[in-house]
Amino acid sequence: MTSSIGNLLIRASRLHRTAAGQLLRDAGLHAGQELLMMHLWDHGSQRQGDLSEVLDVDASTLTRMVQRLEHAGFVRRSRCEIDGRAWDVHPTQAGLALRDRVLAAWEELEKITLNGLSEEEVAALTSALERVGGNLCEFARNSGSPDHC
Repeated sequence: MTSSIGNLLIRASRLHRTAAGQLLRDAGLHAGQELLMMHLWDHGSQRQGDLSEVLDVDASTLTRMVQRLEHAGFVRRSRCEIDGRAWDVHPTQAGLALRDRVLAAWEELEKITLNGLSEEEVAALTSALERVGGNLCEFARNSGSPDHC
């Protein structure tokens, strides 16, 4: 495999997700589920469709994620009072109790990810990734792709 920037980004992203999964396992979460829980902690109950948009995942993926979290007892769903076709997702007490463990796992992941980098290197990496993301968002907008930025 060549060491192009694209391949390096893909590899780093995959390894980051794998490490996140390992760190979140003790809390009973799979990688990606913590992002949904973090959003609920920060914003309270949300419509399932809105969560799909915010987390940039398709509706079927989000439905499976919510069902798994519901089965684990971390969220509950109820019909939206305004639109009976929609579902609202609410964190349960068990879901709220995960917050400290999940945030600690993310802090540990950050330490692992940035291990050995100086403050200057972290700042440069942050700046570079923000610019790369901006470039890709601009390309998506200009090419008529859905805006996932």
